[in-house]
Amino acid sequence: MYKIPGHHHISMITKNAQLNNQFYQNVLGLRRVKKTVNQDDPSMYHLFYGDLTGSAGTELSFFEIPLAGSTHRGTNAISQIGLLVPSFESLEYWKKRFEQFEVKHGEITTFAGRAALPFEDTEGLRLILLNNNDEDIPEYWTAWEDSAVEQEHCILGMGTVEITVRYLEKTARTLKEMFGYVEVARSEKEAIYQSVAGQAFGEIIVKQQEGPIEKPGRGSIHHLAIRVKNEEELMFWEKEVKKRGFYASGVIDRFYFQSLYFRDSNGILFEIATDGPGFTADTTVEALGTKLDLPPFLEERRTEIEAHLKPLD
Repeated sequence: MYKIPGHHHISMITKNAQLNNQFYQNVLGLRRVKKTVNQDDPSMYHLFYGDLTGSAGTELSFFEIPLAGSTHRGTNAISQIGLLVPSFESLEYWKKRFEQFEVKHGEITTFAGRAALPFEDTEGLRLILLNNNDEDIPEYWTAWEDSAVEQEHCILGMGTVEITVRYLEKTARTLKEMFGYVEVARSEKEAIYQSVAGQAFGEIIVKQQEGPIEKPGRGSIHHLAIRVKNEEELMFWEKEVKKRGFYASGVIDRFYFQSLYFRDSNGILFEIATDGPGFTADTTVEALGTKLDLPPFLEERRTEIEAHLKPLD
């Protein structure tokens, strides 16, 4: 059986791509590695931020929906994103930086067994910085040297992702029995699962919460993508998803990676995505994120698409 080597990316909804672009580049110091459009609706931006090349496991992705309303928080939702920083000193650095930029944030606390600093972006998306404590990270994660943040405190990549559900055991079974995640902590109302032993870059915390289902809007999380190496592994997981009785989208070629989608029994949307070919498939490393990139099947519509998009920079 294949193993899941960690998170691939996570996708959210933004109402305002310009403000989103400013926050994630200038405040969080991430690199905009791809400026493209939603392939299913090319009238909206799809922005990716990450490390030097947008390596799998570092990618934060946003769909711009200008008419997006407020998010009504509830259960059966991906509810918080962990981002790894190098040290406890980094958390102290970020607390001062958030104060400087008037970013809504809490106090340094503990989350999933790590020192942590919760904060929100300009649209109320809930994120939390986690002390990686000099632990290993994937060897291909590469720091972006032109970040607005001091190198010794830069965000490394994705860490623990929080999922809130009505029925903990349903999502637990999907993670453990289908994908091979290991349960490393458990209480009555929450459990922590790891795809790679001891590592936060493949960690998911599942919390049980009753009440109404979340109504998504700006600042909500659309889906979590987990990593596979190649198309062969993706085809394997498609069979496993169907074997469990879930509806699968079928393999979709996103040009920068291939993927498939399914919802678990709590309605959580998962994507399974390949590592490659990556964002340099149509752009040099130096030019990543500087122009509007379109997959080949949309290139002939470039003039029409660009006419509907507001400039970001």
